[in-house]
Amino acid sequence: MSKTSKSPLVVKAKPASLIQGSPRVVNVGLSGFAEALAAQGVAVIQVDWSPPARGDADLATLLSKLSD
Repeated sequence: MSKTSKSPLVVKAKPASLIQGSPRVVNVGLSGFAEALAAQGVAVIQVDWSPPARGDADLATLLSKLSD
């Protein structure tokens, strides 16, 4: 017996609409990429992000234990 479930993800935009018009960018990380795109008139949002524990895997493991 198998259950059929509907996916909660609903795509409202048609694929063709994603490539029409001007590019819209979300930049995660290096702000230089966002700055270069903005200088060319591209709509861009910069997200200030860095890896947990600045990329130190051992420290990230220790920090994850604090939240448990």
